[in-house]
Parts: sequence; structure tokens; C-alpha cells
Amino acid sequence: MFGISEIAIILIVVTVLLGAKRLPDLARSAGKSARILKAEAKAMKETKENEGEAGAPRVIRGETVGRQDAVDPRPDTGQQPQGRA
Repeated sequence: MFGISEIAIILIVVTVLLGAKRLPDLARSAGKSARILKAEAKAMKETKENEGEAGAPRVIRGETVGRQDAVDPRPDTGQQPQGRA
């Protein structure tokens, strides 16, 4: 990595090349970029955590789920209903 002397030389070269007027804008846009990168990394981490939960079925208390091929719960007496011919 860089030491303090190398960073100082780079900052001096950047100041000479860009000029003192453009440095605040450069620092501002670098800060915005860093914030955006941090927010996106956090969003990706949360998405990965939520994907693990989405794979398992959720159980909701008090909810009854019926099957498609469920049998009629009324007992079959073998007799036809009254009122029909």
C-alpha cells in the first residue's frame, strides 16, 4: 500500500493538475460515490439474507390450507337427499 509520503505527492500532483477550484467538486463527487457504493453493498447483503428465508415455507398461525383433492367432510349415508326425484 501507499505510505504517507506517496499520498502527499499524489495529492500535490492532483492539486497542480486540476487546480484548487475543482478540488471541492472532486471531493464532493467522491463522497457521493462512496455513499452510493456503501448503500448498494448493504442492499445486496440484505437481499442475500432474505433469499435464504424465502426458500423455506412460512407457517401462518390460524390459517387453514385445504388440499385440492380433499374428500367431502359430510358423511355418506347412501340415501338421496330429500326433495329430489
